[in-house]
Amino acid sequence: MSNRIIETQQLRFTYAEAGEVAPLVLDGVDLSIEEGSFVAVLGHNGSGKSTLAKHMNAILLPTGGKVYVDGIDTSDEARLLDIRRTVGMVFQNPDNQIVANVVEEDVAFAPENLGVPPEEIRRRVDDALKAVGMYEYREHAPHLLSGGQKQRVAIAGVIAMAPRCIVLDEPTAMLDPIGRAEVMKTIKQLNRTSGVTVVLITHHMDEAAQADRLVVMAKGKVIADGAPREVFQRVEELKAVGLTVPETTELLWQLRQAGVDVPLDALSDEACAQVLYDLLNREGA
Repeated sequence: MSNRIIETQQLRFTYAEAGEVAPLVLDGVDLSIEEGSFVAVLGHNGSGKSTLAKHMNAILLPTGGKVYVDGIDTSDEARLLDIRRTVGMVFQNPDNQIVANVVEEDVAFAPENLGVPPEEIRRRVDDALKAVGMYEYREHAPHLLSGGQKQRVAIAGVIAMAPRCIVLDEPTAMLDPIGRAEVMKTIKQLNRTSGVTVVLITHHMDEAAQADRLVVMAKGKVIADGAPREVFQRVEELKAVGLTVPETTELLWQLRQAGVDVPLDALSDEACAQVLYDLLNREGA
């Protein structure tokens, strides 16, 4: 898997107007996202993660450095439509993305604007709603749905554009735990079954732990990049920038601080329980 769908090179960005001096929100970010991967970008508010997301489909353009989407320079205005077709965006608040009074009409909105033929739109809308588990709600009014359901409709609207990559900017921030679980299940399924590249911007440790790759940002820079089970072992480093680690890692880390020899890479509840079970058996032997 060597095809890079998104690449940033020494990306710098400031919200300052011309002539103003303001701190860099992104400060020399080098990042490659492989096609078909599931990458989480983790960081506090103000770390630059949402600003980075908005560079991935040219909502924002670099102050310095370059961003490429499928090899296209995002500052090439003539290619903006190609960029937006390649990378779809899902935001925090689903209410801001829902534009129609019926679910299936909402999902059809973007493909219609792209000039997709009507029979192809019908197929895409049905496929997209099935992909997010909302097909039986296709004739419902979106405003009567739960937060998690609305967000899944918003994701379906992006899927219907047939992008090769979906960037989700804190898509669960306004949802309850049930809604969050629904959306995470949908995202993972999309990546696994359809091969869509997923970039998930989040500040939730448990969501970040579900990705194949984890990029951690602080003060506009990438400070860690690797598999979640590797990155989360850097407990002191993450705590130093105000981030916590998953509860499983925290428990194992506390045990290690107390001198107990346990691995730190058991991220899931099941894996952590197995480590503790083995430990108790070992102590009891």
